[in-house]
Amino acid sequence: MSEYKSKTAMVSKAPYELYMAFVDMRNFVAMLPEEKRQGVTADYDSISAEVQGMTLGVRVKDRIPYSRIVLENDGGPVEFTLNVNFDPVSNEPSKTDFHLEVEADLPFMVKMMVGSKLKDGLDKVVDGLVAVSEGRMPEGVDPNMFKDAKF
Repeated sequence: MSEYKSKTAMVSKAPYELYMAFVDMRNFVAMLPEEKRQGVTADYDSISAEVQGMTLGVRVKDRIPYSRIVLENDGGPVEFTLNVNFDPVSNEPSKTDFHLEVEADLPFMVKMMVGSKLKDGLDKVVDGLVAVSEGRMPEGVDPNMFKDAKF
């Protein structure tokens, strides 16, 4: 198993607020633009999508309230777990130290092609969440895509 960790960044939301946004997989469908929702299904515990004729998905493996959500592969070709971490900031209760950790069983060639890019992608997710929490939209993101999300 290969391990990849994002950077840790301070998000301008309390841990319970972030946890509640991530805990229900249906929230992720609500954030997709209408034209991207076709073929995407979700319930409280899982989300899946049809991509080039193949169904890919993740399922919640574990929830530690207001602290961590662990997701795992649910139908894709690569076994992985994704830890979504919400750490309280001791002197600022309305802020969260947020980071992601991935463990993946990548074939050697895939690891060589995408391994370094995986950490960059995780860091971009963290940066995007920080930007949104501060009222900024990451470049290329339409704020209307969040209108149906239940946070």
